[in-house]
This record gives sequence, C-alpha cells and structure tokens, in this order.
Amino acid sequence: MSFFCFFLCTQARWHHHHTKHKHHVHHHKTSDISAPPSPAPEPSDSLAPEPSTPPEPDDGNASNSTGVFDVRKFGAVGDGVTDDTEAFKMAWDSACQVNSSVLYAPYGFSFMIRSTIFTGPCQGQLVFQIDGTLMPPDGPDMWPKNNSKRQWLVFYRIDGMSLEGGGLINGRGQKWWDLPCKPHKGINRTTLPGPCDSPIAIRFFMSSNLKVKGLKVKDSPQFHFRFDGCKNVHVESLHITAPALSPNTDGVHIENTNGVEIYNSVISNGDDCISIGSGCYDVDIRNLTCGPGHGISIGSLGNHNSRACVSNITVRDSVIKVSDNGVRIKTWQGGSGAVSGITFSNIHMESVRNPIIIDQFYCLTKDCTNQTSAVYVSDILYESIKGTYDIRSPPMHFACSDSVPCTNITLSDIELLPAQGDIVLDPFCWNAYGDLETLTIPPVSCLLGGIPRSILVNKDAAYC
Repeated sequence: MSFFCFFLCTQARWHHHHTKHKHHVHHHKTSDISAPPSPAPEPSDSLAPEPSTPPEPDDGNASNSTGVFDVRKFGAVGDGVTDDTEAFKMAWDSACQVNSSVLYAPYGFSFMIRSTIFTGPCQGQLVFQIDGTLMPPDGPDMWPKNNSKRQWLVFYRIDGMSLEGGGLINGRGQKWWDLPCKPHKGINRTTLPGPCDSPIAIRFFMSSNLKVKGLKVKDSPQFHFRFDGCKNVHVESLHITAPALSPNTDGVHIENTNGVEIYNSVISNGDDCISIGSGCYDVDIRNLTCGPGHGISIGSLGNHNSRACVSNITVRDSVIKVSDNGVRIKTWQGGSGAVSGITFSNIHMESVRNPIIIDQFYCLTKDCTNQTSAVYVSDILYESIKGTYDIRSPPMHFACSDSVPCTNITLSDIELLPAQGDIVLDPFCWNAYGDLETLTIPPVSCLLGGIPRSILVNKDAAYC
C-alpha cells in the first residue's frame, strides 16, 4: 500500500485531456494490475490436427452435385511424401466453378504441396476446409527450381472465401531459418551474404470478404499469414506458433488492407505477433494472446523515404507476455505520411520489454543517417495497460522525430511495475506531446504540452 501511495504522491503531472480523440469513446474501468483480460485464449497443448465436422459426403465422383470436392478424389495421396499439388489445383478449379462449394482436405492425411497460386474469382462462396495436414517441400534444397521462393500458398483475386478447419499447416521452416544469410546464423553470430528468399506460408492478394478460422499454423519459413490489398478480413481462433528465435516469422501481416478483424487467437513466434503495414485502416484486434515474440506493431513505416498512411487501429482486451515489445509504433527517418487514430486498450503485460513504445528512429543497421522528414504520429490513446515489464528497458518509450514531433498522445489508467526487483525505471520521452487523463505508474512527467509550432506551420505533415 505504501508503494502505491508513493507513486500517487509523487505524480508529476495530472490534468484532463481537453483535446479529445476524433473518433474514440473512452471507457474507464477499474481492474487489478495482475488480472489479464478475461477470457484470454490459452495456448493449446498440441498442434496435432483435430477432426472437425466434415462436409456432407459426396457421391464418390470427382465432379459431383453436392458441392464437396475431396482432394483424394482428384488423386491426392496424403502420405506426406507424394507431390499432391496437381490434385489440389484440379480440386480448386472444379470447386471454383460451383456456386457454393467445399474444397476438402480430410483428417488423417498429410498433403505435400509445392508453391501454388489459387486464382479467382470463383462462381460463389468457397470453403477450403483443412482437417488434415498441409506442408511444403522440406527446405530450400527440396524446393523446385522454377518455383517462387518468396511464397508458398497464394490466394489471388478471391471474393468470398473461408479457410478453416481443425487441421494443421506446417511450414517446415527450420532449414530456411538455418540459412547463413539469416540473422545470427553466421560465424560468431554474424549474418552472411547469399540467397535469402524465404516463402510466406499463406498469402491473400487483392481479395475480399475473407474468413480464416480455427486452424493451427506452425513454423513458417517467413510470415505465417500476409494479406496484401485485401478488404473485409475476419480472422478467428487461430493458433500460430514458431520458435522464439525463428527470423521474420510474423504471425499475421497486413498491408494496404482494410476492414480487418482479428479475434480470439494465440500467436507465439520469432517476430511480431501482428504487424500492420502502410495503407491499412479500420482494423480491430481483440482477445489476442501474444508471446513470446516481438509484440504487436504498427510498422515499420516510411522505409526508403516512402509515404505511409495508417489510421483507425484498435487493439483491445489482450495479453502480451515475455516479448521484446508490447504495443509498438515504428517508423524510419526520411518517410512521410501519417499514423493516427490508434487505440491500445485493456492490455495485460507479463514481463514485457518496452511495453509501450513509439520509435521514430527505427533502423536495422548502425549506419542510418539522420533525415528531417518523418511519418507524423498523432492521436494515440493508451488506456488500461497494466502488468509487468522487463527491466532492461523503460516501461514507456516515446522517441519521436526531431522535426515532426508526435502529438496528442493520451495516457489513461497505466500501471506497469518491474517484473523483478523494486527499482522503477522512468519513462523516456523525446519530442513527444500529450497529456495524462489519470495518474500513471510509473509517473510520466516528460510529455510536452500543447501543439508544437513545427506542426502548426507545416500543416501538410499529416497528408495522406
């Protein structure tokens, strides 16, 4: 009690935030610092495929009137060794021509498929039901020379598709992660030159009205899921896992995609659980269990002096644990555009390094040069973020551009304590403007008030 009182008594700044967010309704709630959002999805003990309700049986013919297309009827063997690619492509082509169809990969079989593009548009709604196991060739040496090494299964120009089931998608990523070009795989943990392309496991490109539900996905060579140029995406009850040191194995990455819902899922991997790239807006992430990994990230944005625009993103009612970052916004120097209208709400941290971080000096090498332009970060709300942080980094880190400061950062109901020991680190701020709506633990006294003159003068800074 005395520890808590100490912070209340030493709080440096506390006043109401008069410039409200443009589109958020604030809901203040009381919750114990050690209590995560409830119910939080829990990791499953097993990634083995589980039988789900199979589609209605067909009449035994490859082309049938029931709308169910079992890949075995098209010649798939499912022994994990035989190349079943052509059987899946024929089943897809047949299912795609039916008004309402199910492409079925049954439980108890392991299907090896080469890099493939499943192309639409299809006649109507299509369900790709995976109850067995799908896997690619085992590593770069087994990958066909004429196949792209940047992607494995691609769904292109699809409108109205559900990828679901109780099965497993096994990316067999270990041999890709062991390439000498990967981080820390060279002599003395260095990165060596050489071919480094690695496939994304599942990619949706220029598609809409998509649902991904119930699947287990593990060990992708690179990103597990990537949505590019998509609209209206619903992701539900996914379980994604990869080792903590597997490079670039983001769970779900979205780019130029809007109308996204990611709910009730568990992700642990070697990179961001969810990463949000340029061109994304109207994204709602809820009831996610994230970690170990690199947390939930907006960015990186503005690389190679590019323009990046991200808006109306909400992350709520989630748990992040044993991760390098919690909720992060990362941008490169030299970029332009804007990140705005972001809400991080009711998030429980468990031994997280950098639980709250804005990094506008993001750089993967030591020789990034200082540049004057930057992506403008504004209207960021952090509310009801509680738990413990790894003491190697401060609990809050706001490193904003020298020339384009962050503005309208709002903190409400923040309680972050060290995971070990009793030394509380001070938050870090650089050129960050905002306000506190409530007392915070630890106290935040480094945010600047008002709107900086550089933003008032340069009204085009937030142009998107």
